[in-house]
Amino acid sequence: MANKSSFTPEEWSRLVASPVVASMAITAADPGGLWSLLQESMSSGWALLEAKQDAQAAPLVKAVADDIGNTETRNAVRESFQAQFKGSPFADVKRKAIEELGAVSNLLDAKAPEEASAFKAWLWSVAQKSAEAGKEGGFLGFGGVAVSDAEKATLAEIASALGNPAGSGAGLAET
Repeated sequence: MANKSSFTPEEWSRLVASPVVASMAITAADPGGLWSLLQESMSSGWALLEAKQDAQAAPLVKAVADDIGNTETRNAVRESFQAQFKGSPFADVKRKAIEELGAVSNLLDAKAPEEASAFKAWLWSVAQKSAEAGKEGGFLGFGGVAVSDAEKATLAEIASALGNPAGSGAGLAET
């Protein structure tokens, strides 16, 4: 079973950051208004909290969720974000985020093959929840759509970057 000691500190911070990266890709794909932006941004935090409290969560997902409270880990994640995304326009943020998710996917395959599938499916679900968190279009939350075409396309890109994890096709046609 993979855990924090299975990864270098840099690799571990990439895993811990990955749910936020998945959410960032969605937000950058179709940046809505302030309220939508806040809802989408908060969805990755809620996903980490849910995983932390979920007794049925995959062990590596749970370990990542549990470690986000560690000050050293949070600082490493913050430094990684700044190095990768600071000053980037939204189009670059989306591209970089999807590339990072692909790199995380490869890392999981190499270092935690027995848990890679469950972790990737969780990451994709974080992205989907982020896409569904805020309505796009409309005015002050009225009208609009739950998941925009740009977000649907980005969900497909994320699924591809993650190697099309279980469940990643579900919900795209429905939303």
